[in-house]
Amino acid sequence: MSESEPPSETTTWPELAIGLYDRLTGRNAEITYEFEDMEVDVPSKAGADADHAHWRVDGTLTITTRERD
Repeated sequence: MSESEPPSETTTWPELAIGLYDRLTGRNAEITYEFEDMEVDVPSKAGADADHAHWRVDGTLTITTRERD
């Protein structure tokens, strides 16, 4: 996608994350997420029979992008 093209519709969280990363990489951009008592059950694999790890996030996650030399 070029700068002048409108973005296509995003339908999933992974697509959103990939799209943000692609748009911001090389622009010295920073994405900051702040969480307050967020709880997530993270699956061990795809499928109904997956085990889940329970994660609790309370704090800040910062993702910084930069160009490679």
